[in-house]
Amino acid sequence: MIGDAIAAFMAWAQTFFFTPLAVVLSLFPIMGAIAWTVGGWFYRFFYVGKFTEKSFRPVPPEEQPFITIMVPAHNEEVMIEETIDYLMNEIRYDNYEVLVCDDGSKDTTPDILARLSVKYDRLRVLRIDKNKGKAHAFNIGVGFARGEFILSNDADTVPEPDALWKYMNYFLAPGGQNTAAVTANMDVQNRSLIVEKSQTVEFSSIVGIIKRSQIGVLGNMYAYSGANTMYRKDALIDVGLFRQDRATEDISICWDQQYAGWKADFAPDIMFYMNVPNTFSMLYTQRKRWAKGGTESWVTNFKRVAKHPLLNLPKVVMLLDQTGSITWSFYYLAFTLWLALRIVFFVLTGDAEQFEHTLDMVFVFSAFITVVGSWQIVAALWLDNHGAKLKYLFFAPAYMAWYWQMNAITVATTFVPAIRGVLGFSAEGTWVSPDRTKMGQAKKPVDAVASR
Repeated sequence: MIGDAIAAFMAWAQTFFFTPLAVVLSLFPIMGAIAWTVGGWFYRFFYVGKFTEKSFRPVPPEEQPFITIMVPAHNEEVMIEETIDYLMNEIRYDNYEVLVCDDGSKDTTPDILARLSVKYDRLRVLRIDKNKGKAHAFNIGVGFARGEFILSNDADTVPEPDALWKYMNYFLAPGGQNTAAVTANMDVQNRSLIVEKSQTVEFSSIVGIIKRSQIGVLGNMYAYSGANTMYRKDALIDVGLFRQDRATEDISICWDQQYAGWKADFAPDIMFYMNVPNTFSMLYTQRKRWAKGGTESWVTNFKRVAKHPLLNLPKVVMLLDQTGSITWSFYYLAFTLWLALRIVFFVLTGDAEQFEHTLDMVFVFSAFITVVGSWQIVAALWLDNHGAKLKYLFFAPAYMAWYWQMNAITVATTFVPAIRGVLGFSAEGTWVSPDRTKMGQAKKPVDAVASR
């Protein structure tokens, strides 16, 4: 009797809820992949960008604006020395300084910085006794920065040697006076393990192609790459600097500057290399912060976009996409749980026909996701670095296997904390520096070439 009631409920739920849900789950990633792929190709072939690798003009020393490379740091003893050595010795630019904002480090980071300060005249160190988070450290650092332009540079990140003068091409070009920030093209520095190689696929297939689409089609950007973005100092001050009560300062500042009338830009020909997480525990911690920051931005900007939707059509499109992504994450988890429960139930009741039908549903859904993901990945890898990353296509299955699960789980688990944070129920964030993997000598990968 109970078994019949459960079966009837499951049949009703499948007809009126989970079957429509399966349609939504199938269509949303397909539509997203089509949109981002078309947008990426539009950027490549039709968007009138200001620069290609051939048109960059080296800036003579006498014309170089002064730049502050700002490195917010907290417990960075593993990576900080080789990063500073790289910034001091490999950068091909004359007029710059490096300002490290040490935000309450408790390891040997202060000792390392003290020693390096004696070694390098360009290096300045700002010590903040109490850890209050990356945004707070950055905001304090802006007051001490001598440069009219500030490059945010994480302690585990290195830009390509020509990055500074390439950045300046954007700001010094005709019409560049209204450019608030230029964000570079993210790549993976450590590529030994499968989880690291798969993130190389991700940064091209998700981050790179989406930024191309947003700038090329919408003329707006959802987020900077906080690990390496060049800011105009006046534009930072104009919007009140970084929000200290947000999980991801790079998303919030991007929206704030564009709302204030400033222009954001993406520079696919400027590469920077990031030390990425190499365990799933580290990766999950990072993605929880990213997911929370994305939801915070979604909540924060939804109201002000809704007030004047016609004046903010590009932002409406970006918010609709974010709304779909958040909704899809919950749908995906619910649908996956439902399929798992169906399989267990039909195994226990011995219903072979329904068991096979459920497995068919799993196969069809997985096939949809695989086809869509592969399509977007191939297109993105071809666009990025002129196809130099296509060799990493072999690791795409590993990427798709963990990305869909982790993305949905982190969005769901951080949704309520993100809402609470926006409503003011969470304190300003401190930060915990992730575990680092020492790289030996910081250098860009050999397959790094210019990209559009």
